[in-house]
Amino acid sequence: MKNVLVINCGSSSLKYQLLDMVDESILAKGLVERIGMQDGIHTLSSPGHDKFEETLPIDDHAKGLELVVNALVDPDHGVIKSMDEVHAVGHRVVHAGEKFSGSVPINDEVMSALKECISLAPLHNPANITGIEAAQKVMPNVPMVGVFDTAFHQSMPDRAYIYPIPYYLYEEHQIRRYGFHGTSHRYVTLRAAEMMECTPADLNLITCHLGNGASMAAIRGGQSIDTSMGLTPLEGLMMGTRSGDIDPAMVGFMSRKLNKDLSEIEKMLNKESGMLGISGISSDLRDVEREYANGNDRARLALEVYGYHIRKYIGSYAVALGRVDAIVFTAGIGEHASLVREWACQGLEAIGAILDPFKNATRHDEAVISKMSSRVKIMIIPTNEELMIARDTAALVLDH
Repeated sequence: MKNVLVINCGSSSLKYQLLDMVDESILAKGLVERIGMQDGIHTLSSPGHDKFEETLPIDDHAKGLELVVNALVDPDHGVIKSMDEVHAVGHRVVHAGEKFSGSVPINDEVMSALKECISLAPLHNPANITGIEAAQKVMPNVPMVGVFDTAFHQSMPDRAYIYPIPYYLYEEHQIRRYGFHGTSHRYVTLRAAEMMECTPADLNLITCHLGNGASMAAIRGGQSIDTSMGLTPLEGLMMGTRSGDIDPAMVGFMSRKLNKDLSEIEKMLNKESGMLGISGISSDLRDVEREYANGNDRARLALEVYGYHIRKYIGSYAVALGRVDAIVFTAGIGEHASLVREWACQGLEAIGAILDPFKNATRHDEAVISKMSSRVKIMIIPTNEELMIARDTAALVLDH
């Protein structure tokens, strides 16, 4: 038995899974929501048990983690007898800057490095750090590992990550492309190689992580050589509420025209743009698709812009790679939205990728949805970031 607890802390939430790494089975998974509020919610699901849910004040992440611990060992709905059966903890951390190119055991030096990266991810790293500190308090003797969203993209060459701005801004302030969703891009890369019965080193892939946040990556020989998100998760594809790529001069222009300061413009680009901004309906693609089916023209426009952005990135990454073996769709939208995949693949015959409409429209988990005649495979692979975090954690602290 090698049980790993995976923790993913947001600013007001804590997602978790407990996995037995002997067979990689999920023993339990849950979510603590509305941390810091009087009506916090904790839910726990596990095989063979009814779903457990409780509503109560949850003051902070430490209290949330205490609820998790108590639930896991509860005699009625728990799955382990004591926390001694948790042998390691893996933490998702959004930003590690240039400090780490892989997952690492957490120690004081690592914690200091993560705190130095707060300025690069002010919305994410503080919550991740809080989650680590809370776990260390509740489980002081359990080894812990940090798994970083940015690490997989550290293989990018400098021509891909350097911005064409004064070079001292990179030297003195580390302003460069970092990329995110690296754990997801890495997982689907490994899984695509398994499905295609080869090694990642043999493959060139374009991976499309399409959720409310979305990013794409060009993968050569199993390594990221380019990705759509940049210094922050705002760059790249249009997303649920994020604008993605825009003319940078728009920020000053909008500030003057709307009489708004920089923080207000940043909020607009992060929280009020993208699918929500164009459609005027919702940031949830399912709502926009329903309105499109009802003839709403703004919904049509939002979906067409989204599909067009994905196609543009696929085309540019095909040139950067030189040879494409497969295009992989993953995450909530990538896995479930057949219309988005259809529009994203329009015109890709030019690079040898031909979508099969029937396979695309059929509900799948893992699948190849390209035509038999397609030189480039088009694939759906559900992502599993939690499993990737658990594997890294087990490999670093349990398998020695």
